[in-house]
Amino acid sequence: MSDRVIAQRTPYVMEVEAGTYYWCACGLSKSQPYCDGSHSGTGIEPVEVEISEKKRLAWCGCKKTGNEPFCDGTHAKLPPE
Repeated sequence: MSDRVIAQRTPYVMEVEAGTYYWCACGLSKSQPYCDGSHSGTGIEPVEVEISEKKRLAWCGCKKTGNEPFCDGTHAKLPPE
């Protein structure tokens, strides 16, 4: 299993429509915060999320959240690069 890559040190805050989304958990996707299949071979799988209505969300960008796939503020506690 590979380590998760920090895609960015802040959340991806965006308005989303109702539907099914696949949050990138590995950090390698070029379509952040969503999965593009880049996890292949890492042992890390995307997280499927069903959103029932249009809403504003904060998707985790650091990939270290304790509330996958949403930001819980963990990025603020990461050591500097």
